This record gives sequence, C-alpha cells and structure tokens, in this order.
Amino acid sequence: MRSLLQTALGKEAGDIFFTDATLFNPFSCEWEEGVSFVVKNGYVAGFGEYSAASTVSLRGKKIMPGLIDGHVHIESSLLTPVEYGRAVLARGTTTVIADPHEIANVAGTDGLRYMLQERLHTPLDILYMLPSCVPATPLETAGAELCAADLAPFVGEEGILGLAEMMNVPGVLSGDDSVWEKLGLCSLVDGHCPHLSGPGLCAYVLSGIQSDHECTTADEALEKIRRGMYLMIREGSTERNLKSLLPLVRACSVSRVMFATDDRHVDMLVSEGHIDDCIRKAIEAGAEPELVYRMATLSAAERFRLDDRGALAPGRLADFCIIEDAGGFRVISTFKRGVCWEDPGYCRRPPLEKLFRYSLPDSADIAISGSGPARIIDIIEGQILTRAGIGDVEGRLIPDSAGDLLKVVVCDRYRGAGCGIGIVRGLGLKRGAIASSVAHDSHNIVAAGADDGSILAAIEAVAGANGGMAAVEGDDVAILPLESGGLMSTLPYDEVASRLSVLEARTRSMGSIEHPFMYLSFLSLTVIPELRITDRGLFDGNTFCDVPLFIQTREREGVDS
Repeated sequence: MRSLLQTALGKEAGDIFFTDATLFNPFSCEWEEGVSFVVKNGYVAGFGEYSAASTVSLRGKKIMPGLIDGHVHIESSLLTPVEYGRAVLARGTTTVIADPHEIANVAGTDGLRYMLQERLHTPLDILYMLPSCVPATPLETAGAELCAADLAPFVGEEGILGLAEMMNVPGVLSGDDSVWEKLGLCSLVDGHCPHLSGPGLCAYVLSGIQSDHECTTADEALEKIRRGMYLMIREGSTERNLKSLLPLVRACSVSRVMFATDDRHVDMLVSEGHIDDCIRKAIEAGAEPELVYRMATLSAAERFRLDDRGALAPGRLADFCIIEDAGGFRVISTFKRGVCWEDPGYCRRPPLEKLFRYSLPDSADIAISGSGPARIIDIIEGQILTRAGIGDVEGRLIPDSAGDLLKVVVCDRYRGAGCGIGIVRGLGLKRGAIASSVAHDSHNIVAAGADDGSILAAIEAVAGANGGMAAVEGDDVAILPLESGGLMSTLPYDEVASRLSVLEARTRSMGSIEHPFMYLSFLSLTVIPELRITDRGLFDGNTFCDVPLFIQTREREGVDS
C-alpha cells in the first residue's frame, strides 16, 4: 500500500503506464475517452500522467474490467481448474466464484483440498464458496458427508469467500440444527430456492441467505429482488434463463443482478463462450449494453464484497480486457494484473483418483414389473426443472422408444448397493443408450436408453473407465474418460471439447435432443422440482421424499378425481 500510495502521488515510478484507452466505467455506466492509468504491483495506482518502467498505448481501443462469473461449478465443465482457466481467460473472464460441491460429494474434504491446491496453478482467480449440502439431502448415497465441523477449518483460508448455495430449503425453514450451524460459519451465503415464494421466501431470506440463481421466470426473480436477494441470471448448457429474466435489468436494479454460468460444458465454452457469451446474448435480446457490462463486472464484485476488482480504479486489480463491440461483443485480449495473458499451452495436472466400488446390474436388476398409472420424469427443454408426468405403462414394454418412454437407471458407485429404475420422457433416443458418472449431486452412475442391453453396456463402460460419459449403439461404444473423481478430464480443454462433440454427434444420430448428457446428469438432482431418480428409485422434489414408480390405489383415486 505504501508503494502504491507513492506511485499514485507521482513520487515513485509505476510498473506499466497505459495510455489512450477508451474505458468503460461501471460506477457511472459510461465510456471515458483518452484515459491513461498507471499500474504498480498488479494494481491500478492512479489516472493521469505518470512515469513507469514501460508504457503501453492502447490506441483508443475499448477496454473494460475483467469479467466475473458469480456462480459456477468448475467440475461441470468436465475440466480441471487449470484447463478451465485456459478456456475462460481467453474469453475475458478474470475471476470466478466457484462452488466445489461436485467433487466434495465424491471425495469430501480431500476434494476441497484438491480444488484449493489446483487454483494456485492458474492465473484465473478462482474464489470458492464452501459447499453447504454434501450430500444434497440426508437421503442421498454420496461419497462423503460434510458437517459444519468439517467445513469450519476452511473458513478464512486463502481462496475461501463464504458458504455456497444452501439447497436444503426444508432444513432452513424447519430450523434444523445441522443446517443452521453451517449458516453460522460465514457472513457471505449463497442461496438455492427454486419456486420459493411468500412466507417461505421471507423466512429463507431472514436466515441470512443473500442470493439465488434458480429463478426461471421474471415474476419469481422480481419477488426475490424485492425481498433483498441478489439475482444471478444463469445461462448454462441446459439452464437457459437469460431471456426470461432480462426484463428485470434496469438502472435501479442492475447493482443486484449479475451473470452466472453454473453448469456449462466445455464444448459450449469453446463454441459459444463464457460470460462474454452472456453479454452478447443479453445485448442481442435488447438489453442496454452499459447495464450488461456492469452486470458482468462490478455487480458480482459488490455482491461478494470484492472491493479489489470489478472496475478499473485506484487500489483495484489491473484486470481488464480489450473488446470489439462493433456489431457484437468480442474479447480481443485479456490483461491479468496489468500483464497481457498469453496461453501457456497444455500442462497435465495430476487427477484426484477416486476408485469406483460397484456391482454391475444385470437385466433382472433393471426390469420393471407391474402395470398401470406410473410416474414419468418429463424433461423441460432449456431447464433443469422437470415435470412429474403420469402415464399408463406396461412395465415389461419399457423402454418404449416409439413413445419416447426411456428407462433411466441410477447405480450406486460408492458401495455397490444396488440401483433405482424410473421412466424418462423427452430425451428422444430411438436407439442405444447413454451413461455418465456426472450425476448431480452425488455422482453415482446414471444411464438412460432405448433397450436394456445398451443401458447395461453403457453402465459397464463408465464403471470400467472409473468415470466418464459413454454412448452405446449395438457393439459400438464411445466414451469420454473422466479420470479425476469421475467428473473431470485431465486432457487439454480443446481435446475434451472435441471428444464431447463427437459423443453429442453420436447421440444425435441415435435420435437424442441437444445436450443429452447435461439433461441426464440433472435427473438425479433431488433439490430441484419436480420428479427425480436416485439409486433408491424415484424422488419427489416437491415433497422431499421417495415415491414408488407406480401410483398406489389411494393415490390413483386422487388422480382420477
């Protein structure tokens, strides 16, 4: 600070003097022309005329603060943190707020230590929120369980900001002691409360939870903003909420609204982008560009009390990107702490090994017996929400690809304790099957397909690789290995993207919808309404309890009435 002060006063030379920039200022949401500023030790020291060891003329180019992702699970990209950094730094992102609960569900505190260690090997600033729900619900079969005492030693560590999305809404509202012990660990607490409204929302906010990224409608989002929450507009591989929520972005509310990618596969990062993609889509949808730029920078910094970034101002990090916004939005180059980032190339990082302990099912294990009205998981395109459908089913005739009624199976990967079977509608597969060890949040093996033989072969391929994504059609098996915890590949990000694209193309030839693996991965996420599948069977996300596949007599009377 003393050195920065001397540089700001012009008494000590800076490191780099940037001249002739056209600077976006998120404090005033305006462009400043002909701006010059000096950088010392990676921080902006002052604006005006200064001496420095080197001078860089920006020649009138437009620059804006480094982009910030307000909520992301790096594991969902299928990349290690280092490769994730390579992918998003090129897109102008300099900071991400990450929740490592995916790897924590697999490996507990070992997973957290792995992610903390890996953040040190990338220039990208990865700041973590401690996972609050491992497992997602008390009923889950996960690889670990983290209580408040397990999380407490991490509080205050370098790279830890607060407590991540509190998904156990019933636990919050009922005053569950274990949940409230976690809420008491940190002053920064993220939320996760889809469809919560009225008194329940008031109680949830009262508990100290400050944000939500699960809104899918403008009405839901507006109520949460009115009750004092920060809104994260999410645009991931399947969770496409941006267009629905954009009407809320106004001058009076933009300080409470930011972008989040949450779950974005590497192929989307490569083909469409990261926060830069959110910016483009928002502007194309009619949002005021300057408000969008603020959302992508200062709004997220203010929400997480990061007073050292989010804008180019004295005492803040010299993180910025040069952009081209004629006819769109494109990042030309990214500067981290005043230095132009250059891709160092691929460097393999060691994986976090977590061996599978499984018992492969056979055809009898995944058979559906019975008939009558059955619960069907209906996929909603562009959402991770599902609908609880009902249909008359003859169990022995499932899968029924002609009727788009596929069999979905979840196998316990940690103890080999068995599998749950359900029916899903909307994946579209006409032939073969897909399987994955990315199955939120417990990350057991999830599979769905048009015939039992292909389903079993896909499960075997994933288990045999100790994690991965597989597509099976006849004797043809294609797999993307995910050797780090069954969630992340240690390959270069462009190669992972290429292999995933090959898998996606294979599934499209089998009749599937776009991004089937991402939809598949969320079918087991029990904290999202309405109907889910676990290794125990079907789970009702509205009532938070297991339910049978076939509707019982008493329930059937209610349906008929």
